[in-house]
Amino acid sequence: MRKLVYYVAVTLDGRIAGPGGEYDFFPFGDEEQAAAYSSWMNARYPETVPTFARAAHGLADAPNQRFDTVLMGRGSYLPGLEAGFTSPYAHLRQYVVSRTLAADIDPAVTVVADDPLALVRALKREEGQDIWLCGGGVLAGELLPELDELIIKSYPVVAGAGVPAFDGVFAPTAFSVTDRRTFDNGVAVTWFTRR
Repeated sequence: MRKLVYYVAVTLDGRIAGPGGEYDFFPFGDEEQAAAYSSWMNARYPETVPTFARAAHGLADAPNQRFDTVLMGRGSYLPGLEAGFTSPYAHLRQYVVSRTLAADIDPAVTVVADDPLALVRALKREEGQDIWLCGGGVLAGELLPELDELIIKSYPVVAGAGVPAFDGVFAPTAFSVTDRRTFDNGVAVTWFTRR
C-alpha cells in the first residue's frame, strides 16, 4: 500500500513558515554548504523541487524517486500561485485541500473542499509511488491518523511565531527514528516511521 509521508522543513520551535507564510528566513549556510545540502537532498527527492525550478537544479528530466502525488493545504499552495504558478508540481498528481479556492484553478490541480482523510485513504488504495504531504500544519493535524512516515528537515533557527508543523487536536502519536543525517550548514534531516 502507498504511504503518506510528511516531508517538510521546520524551525527549532516547530514552525514550517512565519506568521505571514514566510519561509525565506530558513538558513542554508554559505554557498558551498547550501550547494552540498541541496544536491544531496535533490538527488534523493527530485520530485519535491517545483517544476519551474527543476531545470536550474539539473532536474528537468529527473524521474520521481519516491513520490508521484503531492497533497498540500491552501497556505502551501498560495506562494506558488501568487508567483503565477497555478501548477507548481506539474510532474506530480497535485491535490490542494481548500474550501475557498476555485475548483477550476488549473486543470492539473484537483481542489478538494472537504474530507482530506477520505481522499488520502482512497489514494493509498491506488497503485503507485508514495504520497507527499508538503504542508501545511492544519492539514497535517487532520491527516495525522493516516501519516505513515515523516521526513523532517530541522533548520537551526527559531521563528518565535508562525505556522506549526502540526495544528489540531491533542493526539499523541508515536514515531520511531529510522535514520538521521546532519549537514555542515546545520540542518539535520530525520526520518521517522509510525510505530
